[in-house]
Amino acid sequence: MDEHLRQDFPIDWEDDGYVSRREFFKFMTVASGGLALGSIGLAAWSRTLRDHRTFEPKLVGTLQSIAPGSALPFTYPRDTDICLLIRRPDGEIAAFSRRCTHLSCPVDYQPLKGRLYCPCHNGAFSAEDGSVIQGPPPHPLPQIMIENRDGELWAVGVRS
Repeated sequence: MDEHLRQDFPIDWEDDGYVSRREFFKFMTVASGGLALGSIGLAAWSRTLRDHRTFEPKLVGTLQSIAPGSALPFTYPRDTDICLLIRRPDGEIAAFSRRCTHLSCPVDYQPLKGRLYCPCHNGAFSAEDGSVIQGPPPHPLPQIMIENRDGELWAVGVRS
């Protein structure tokens, strides 16, 4: 080693890289705890954001424009987000994202079976709440929140 380097940096080079077992495990414990707390924080943060999101209200249609037992396709909140407004045979209104949560194939409303059906892989969702009834979809359909404003149906948000 260069003599000038030794004079400028009088370090015991033999002990410089030595880390005791206690110091190593102390560092690993602190690092693991930090990663665990960060993961818990991110998980909690993502759940609060995904539960309910509001967007700019958009007029979807009128109550008279959709007969009981039928469906009306629309886009919300962006023009690329396909959705389906359904009026169940009992007259109740519900709206869901039209993209299957398995591979994003479009779902169709089947009023006699009370479900939203994905023909790509035989998946089905409840027309009541969008929950998975059968097939490979891993998650329920996101529900579009609809407000009835004097017979006009407005999309106002998304509930995952």
